[in-house]
Order: sequence, then structure tokens, then C-alpha cells
Amino acid sequence: MLQLINIYDIIHTMNIEKITKKFEALRPHLNEQTRRMVAASETIGEGYGVISAISRSTGVSRRAISLGIKELKTITQEKLQNKTRIRKEGGGRKPVIENDPTLKIDLESLLEPATRGDPESPLMWTCKSLRMLVSELVKMNHIINHQTLANLLRDMGYSLQANKKTVEGNQSPDRNEQFKYINEKVRSFQDDAQPVISVDSKKKEIVGNFKNNGQTWRPKGSPEKVNAHDFEDKELGKVIPFGIYDLIENTGWVNIGLDYDTSAFAVASIRGWWENMGKQVYPSADRLMITADCGGSNGYRRRLWKTELQSFANKTGLSIHVTHFPPGTSKWNKIEHRLFSFISQNWRGKPLVSYEVIVNLIGSTKTKKGLEVQCRLDENKYQKGIKITDEEMDALNIERAAFHGEWNYAIHPEIKT
Repeated sequence: MLQLINIYDIIHTMNIEKITKKFEALRPHLNEQTRRMVAASETIGEGYGVISAISRSTGVSRRAISLGIKELKTITQEKLQNKTRIRKEGGGRKPVIENDPTLKIDLESLLEPATRGDPESPLMWTCKSLRMLVSELVKMNHIINHQTLANLLRDMGYSLQANKKTVEGNQSPDRNEQFKYINEKVRSFQDDAQPVISVDSKKKEIVGNFKNNGQTWRPKGSPEKVNAHDFEDKELGKVIPFGIYDLIENTGWVNIGLDYDTSAFAVASIRGWWENMGKQVYPSADRLMITADCGGSNGYRRRLWKTELQSFANKTGLSIHVTHFPPGTSKWNKIEHRLFSFISQNWRGKPLVSYEVIVNLIGSTKTKKGLEVQCRLDENKYQKGIKITDEEMDALNIERAAFHGEWNYAIHPEIKT
């Protein structure tokens, strides 16, 4: 019935003579119910008087056509399928696991060998691609192809999965307390209209006509062509973006270094922010709060970091209050998701072919919430391996907090005598 109705719908027309000829051709294949339903289908979407016209052309009474119209409106697709079933109940190809009951068990043993205590599994140390799995299952006397295997895996609740960074390793026992300490101190500085900045180094970027992850709109079929290999250009080298994000003003400053990511470079970047942006916004400031990671050029163990901050405090007259995030929590540093993430979005899919391109792409980064970024190129040289003596450390005008003084400290300007 369903197939007949579909055929009839395809050749449908409101020409009465054609309807008569078609209905006569279909009549031998129709029973009493399907005859009135086919006649009723010709009335769908038509106007007044169509039932009488169809009745005359098909020989089906008006009462039967009206009944057919009601049946078309009320009969469900499920009932229709049951009444017109051609294949015998239970017909068709059986699911592969019905014909091969051990297939599922053997497949799971290949997918999860560690949980089943099978370190000798043939796929323990190889990529579990569909064809590799099929190959091993065939060796186990199973008959299966990669498409059937893909369907079976989906039915079993498997899908392609990438690694996900969620395991943070050992946590400091005072991790939560340190976050509370940072939060309270930030609020205190903001209430007093004193600047608070988040600082960090973005990952190094190679300069040249190299692929940059992401996509950008271009004419169809004409992607921007870049080098096939990412061998560093010895002339252009790499750049080190060091960022400063102002939590209060929602502004950013990025210093593009060409030499080494040292503590001297980190503090020089902060000094550049203060001279070009900070002191204009906070002319009456006498304190500056810095939130930073525990490691890198601004790490809490770096002696040079502290001595450079002392020089910065002496020059500006600011008391520098530093708080470090606990180990393994750098992703919570505000600069990561309020500045660096937007820079990466802004230059996605664009080769960083020159210093000028990098500076312009960073400097043009904006957000709907008003983020503005300034960027400059730092061509200064920064020596590696500078040693700071115990005497120099003892001379620092540093005040350590009672709570984790290694993470929380203030460096005040030296008092001149």
C-alpha cells in the first residue's frame, strides 16, 4: 500500500481524465480500504466540490471518499507499516553479534587490555585503528569488515576520543587557602584604586612563513600557502611574548622579546607597561600588585626576579606586592584566558611572517567587553645565567607574608640614608 501510494503521488494531477485512467490502472492492486484512501488522497489540498468530481471519475462513492479522508488523518505511521509489511516478521540480516557471540568479548579485550589484566594483548602498544582491530579480530577467526566494526563500536558506546588535560598531579595542601589569599588581596587593592596586574610569558613563536593553527576566511580553494616544514629561520628566529594584563582596566601590554626569557626580560616588560600605560592610569599609585605563576622567568625561586623587582621599586617608588599561584595552577592566572586566548584567536590561521605582522596582530586584538592591547618589539639583549649572591639577596628590602612567605611577599623601595 505504501509503495502504491508513493507511486500514485508522483504521477498525481488534478486532470480528471488522467485521474480516471490512473485509478483504473491501480484498481486491480487495491482492496476496499486502499481504494477509498487512494481516491481520498486526490482531494488533499483541493477546494470545494472535489469529492464529487473524484467520485465521478473513480466510481468510489462520496461517503467512502469521506471515510478515506478521515482514515488518512487518523491512521498512524506505525499501523500503516504493520498493515503493509512485505517482509516476514524477523526477516533480514541478523546483527553480527548474534551470529558471532564471542565477537563482543574479543573486541573489548583488544580495546581495554589493561582493565582485563592482559598486558600481552597484541594491540597493547599499537594504534587501535579500525583496520588494525579488524586484522586482529580476523586472526581470532571472526568475519567482519571495518564498516561493520565501526557500527558495532557505536552500538557499544565507543567514539573517537582525544586526550583531555584534567589530571593536575600532586596538589599543594594550601592550594585553596592561597587562592583565597590572592582573591582577598586583589579586592583590597581594587578597593584602594591601586593597580593589579597578571603577568606571564606566552609560548615562543617561530617567525616566518609557517603554518599557524586555526582557520580564516579566504576565497574557496585558495588556502594561504606556507612552508611544508617548520624548520626555524635562523635569521628571524623565535619571539617571546611577555604579557601584562591589567585586571581593573581590562587592558593588556605585550613585550615581544627577541633574545632570552630571563627574569630581567620579565621585569623589563613590567617596567615598559608602567611607563607606557600604568602610571598614566594610576598617577597616585604607591603600590603595585603582581599575580604570577610559580615557575618560569617570574618564578618565586628566581633570585634575579626579586633583585630586578627591587630595582624597579627603587626607580618608581612603588611597593611591589607579589603573589604566586600554587604549582600546577597556572591556567587560573587571569592573563591566560583574558588576554592570551584572545591573541591566539585573533591570529589563528595567519602565518607570523615578520615582527611587524606579530606586533600588529597582537595590537589589534579586541573583545566585545572592551579589551585593548598595546604591543612593542623589544630588541634588547638579556644575558642568561646571571648569579645572585646571598649578600645581594640579604640586601633586598623584602617583606614576606606570614602565610607562605615564599609565595607572598612585598618588595619596598630602598630607604636612602
